[in-house]
Amino acid sequence: MFKRLKKDIQAIRDRDPAVKSVIEILLAYPGFHALQMHRIAHFFYRKRFFLLARIISHINRFFTGIEIHPGAQIGIGVFIDHGMGVVIGETAVVKDNVTIYQGVTLGGTGKEKGKRHPTIEEGAVISAGAQILGSFTVGKNARIGAGAVVLQSVPDNCTVVGVPGRIVVRDGKKVGPLDHDKLPDPVANAIYKMQDQIAKLEQRIAELEGEREQERRLRLCN
Repeated sequence: MFKRLKKDIQAIRDRDPAVKSVIEILLAYPGFHALQMHRIAHFFYRKRFFLLARIISHINRFFTGIEIHPGAQIGIGVFIDHGMGVVIGETAVVKDNVTIYQGVTLGGTGKEKGKRHPTIEEGAVISAGAQILGSFTVGKNARIGAGAVVLQSVPDNCTVVGVPGRIVVRDGKKVGPLDHDKLPDPVANAIYKMQDQIAKLEQRIAELEGEREQERRLRLCN
């Protein structure tokens, strides 16, 4: 228990530049509080005290704004930053050293039984507002962009953005582990390409109109 607590505190100190002290983490970090209460709820869930586990989970959501089903499996060193609106489903698995920002959903896509929520591998970063829906795996050190909707597996060391989520590469350069504000924008790139094509078409139309005007003048001269 103390090993997990120490790892959770260290994760916040390593990844949040705003933190000033351990006391601040213990008293004023809802993501930290949510994880500790979840560990209690998960203990009772595994002992099949399902109602008690759900009550603890409900209290957890009331005080932190973070809803974690007591059945979810969460590793050590996980950092939920801010956390308001985070939802983690019953069969979700979040492995060690994952970072989750506010508004993230690790949800299912239907009423099927069994494993129906995603597995998040070690070191992944899930940016604000991302929705990861279904029973698949998000690979190690993956980066999910803000607002992305991910509906299929993500390989290790990949960056996913957009709706629906798609794997992108930004100029072949590695994206920093917390640079979720610098992800490429495939929609903007498509618009830029379209604008370039329109400019070429306008230039060609101007050339054709010039040729037509020249032919008209020649006919008048003749």
